[in-house]
Amino acid sequence: MLIAAGAAVATGAATALVCLPYWLPRLVVGLRVRLFARINGEEGIPIPGELVGVDRFKEVYSHPAADGRSEGAGLSDLFWYWLAPGPEVHQEHLEPGERYDEVARVTRRILARPKADVASLAARCASHVLDENGHGFVRLRDLMMPVWAEFSYELVFGEPCPAEARDLIVGNADDVVTALKGCGLRHMDRRERLTAYLRARLGDVCHPLPEGLSPAERVFYLQGTFFNTAVVQMSEAMTHLLLAIAQHPELQRRLAADPGDEAYLDRVVEESMRRYPLFGIAHRITSAEIVVDERTTLPAGSVLCFNYADFHSAGFENAASFDPGRWEHVSVREANHIPFGVTANRPCPARGIAPVAMRAVVRETLRRFTLASSAAHTRSIPNRGPCLLGPRPDPRRHRVRLTLLRLRDRWENVWRSVVQLVCGTYMVLEARRLRLAGRHFETRETRLQEELTDG
Repeated sequence: MLIAAGAAVATGAATALVCLPYWLPRLVVGLRVRLFARINGEEGIPIPGELVGVDRFKEVYSHPAADGRSEGAGLSDLFWYWLAPGPEVHQEHLEPGERYDEVARVTRRILARPKADVASLAARCASHVLDENGHGFVRLRDLMMPVWAEFSYELVFGEPCPAEARDLIVGNADDVVTALKGCGLRHMDRRERLTAYLRARLGDVCHPLPEGLSPAERVFYLQGTFFNTAVVQMSEAMTHLLLAIAQHPELQRRLAADPGDEAYLDRVVEESMRRYPLFGIAHRITSAEIVVDERTTLPAGSVLCFNYADFHSAGFENAASFDPGRWEHVSVREANHIPFGVTANRPCPARGIAPVAMRAVVRETLRRFTLASSAAHTRSIPNRGPCLLGPRPDPRRHRVRLTLLRLRDRWENVWRSVVQLVCGTYMVLEARRLRLAGRHFETRETRLQEELTDG
C-alpha cells in the first residue's frame, strides 16, 4: 500500500515537473500584466480596439494631432528610464518641433547611402563577426549584435570599428534591451562607459551633427539613435529573421541554393517583419482632438497605444503562420503592414537601408552555416534566439540535439519568467519614483515661465 502510494506521489511529482515549463510562465506573465496595469493605471487607448478599429488604424496614426511623443504620458517615464542616458534628446522621444526636425534631418543624412554601399558594408561587418564564430550553440541576438555595432560605428565615424568600441557598443545595447524585456536590471555604468568614449570621439564624427544641440546632447543623440536603438532594433530584426529561417528547413534550403533570388528573399524579410514586428506598442499623445467618426472623438491629451502585432495580424489568412508565399498575392502597400511606421508620423529613419542590410547579412550567414532551432519564437524573444549553427547535420543526431534544445528553452523560460516579474516590477516602480520625463517637462515649463517673467 505504502509502495503504491509512494509510486503515485512520485508519478505525480514527475508529471508536475514535466508540465511545469508549460503552465508556470503563462501564470507569471498574467500576474506581471496585472501588476503593471495596477501600477501604471488605465492610461492609454488601445488601437485597434473598441474606439478605433483596424480600418481606421492608419488614418488615426497619420493624423496631424497624433504628434505628441513624451509630454503628458506616464508611460514616458518608463521608456525614459529604460533608454537613459540622454532620453530627452533621443530622436524617438523628442517632441515635434524645430529640434526634432533638425535631429531627424541629420539622422536621414547619415543614413543616406547608396544601396550597393549599404549591402557591401553589412556583408563586410557580418563576415568579420561570423568568421570569429564556429559551429555549435548560439543565441542569435548575441551573434548579431556585434555585426550591427560595427555597421553603426562605420556609418557614424567612416572607419572600421575597433574592438574596444565594439565591446562598449554591444555592452550598452545589450543592457538596454535586457532591461526593456525585464530580463535584468539596468546598469548605468555600462552605458556611461560608452558615453565617455563618444564624448572623447565627438570631433571624429564624419558628419555635421545637429547645431541646436550642445556637445553633451550630441553625445546622447549619437548614443541613443545609433548605438542604442539602431543596434538593438537591427539585432532583434535579424534574430527573428534567422530564427524563422532556422525553423523552416525548406525555406532555408531554397535561400541557400539560390542566394540571388531577391524576390523570394524580400518576401521572407517582409513576412518576418509582419509576423514579428519590432515595435510592440507605439504610444502617441494627441495635441488636439481627433474625430474618428460621428460617434467617436479622441480628446486632446489622449495617450494612443498603437498595437503593431494586432494590426499586422488583421486581415491575413492564417495570420499566425509564417508564410512568405502570401506576399506573392498581397501588396505590401495595401496590406495591414507598417514595419517602419507611417510616413506622416515619425517613420523609422532606417526604413530605406534596413531591408538591404538584412538581406546581405542573411546571405553571409547561410553561406557559412546551416541553422536549426526548436526554441520558442515569440515577438518579444526574451530567450535571445537559441539556435544550432553547423554544416549539413546528421538527421538522427540533429533530432536529439533539437529535442534537448527545446527542453532547455522551456526550462529556461520558467526561471526567466520569474526574473522578468521581479525585475520588471522593480523597474516600473523605480521609473515612477524617478519620473524622468515628468520632471523634465515640469522643469522646462518653470524655466519658460521664468524667462517670460524676466522679459
